[in-house]
Amino acid sequence: MLVGAADVAALAEAAPAVPSYFTEPLVLEQVVLFQTVLEMHNQAREAVLPPSLHPTSPPTLSVQAWQVAASPWGAFSMVVTRVSCRGGVRARGFTTAAAASTDAAVEGLRTQLGYPARLATVRVLSSYSRAEVTVTEADGDSLGLVAIDPVPLGPDDVQYTSTLNLARVPEGLRLAQVEFDLVEPRRVERLQARLTGFRAGCWGSERLDPYHVVAASVAVGTVRFPPLRFLQRPDELAFTGTETIGGAR
Repeated sequence: MLVGAADVAALAEAAPAVPSYFTEPLVLEQVVLFQTVLEMHNQAREAVLPPSLHPTSPPTLSVQAWQVAASPWGAFSMVVTRVSCRGGVRARGFTTAAAASTDAAVEGLRTQLGYPARLATVRVLSSYSRAEVTVTEADGDSLGLVAIDPVPLGPDDVQYTSTLNLARVPEGLRLAQVEFDLVEPRRVERLQARLTGFRAGCWGSERLDPYHVVAASVAVGTVRFPPLRFLQRPDELAFTGTETIGGAR
């Protein structure tokens, strides 16, 4: 049985602190969510995951780019990279890095949802004919995506797996399970995408090597994050290492 081989202490160096749990849903309005899934080589399989998670074969990296018009933290854009995995038998995505365009969004994402967000210039554009994503750091671009030829899909044709964020929560160092619902999407499309730039070191590990686009989609609507319900110990499999928050079921 394959399990993650990354050093938990090394991963924990980037873990944000979640001092308390929010109790009402977080709602993001007028969201454009552009997701691209890319296949990677096996060097980026178990090596980038904590020992509590199972890698997938082949390994994939999902890039989620968000453009948010209104939220508790104001308008912002962000990009999140996640490595495909399983927690127990359930499909999950382990966050390796995140970047957001405003200080307020970085603070909210870190302290409420456990994303390891940093401040960067994040540009997410979506039109009737294409989508583009660019993340620019102090020393230049770290990620670029372009997608064209959108084809309409049904509202249930795109699924998003739950995200696992390594964070320091009141219980200690844990993987926080972050879920969201895309409420009444107004537009869902698949596209033909191309990765135009990727600096692996900026996105969690030099081992990350996305080379082939598997799928790309864009959805427009309202996103709802329910309160966090589940935690998982980063060094223990989900069957025994899963904990509930406040007695959640």
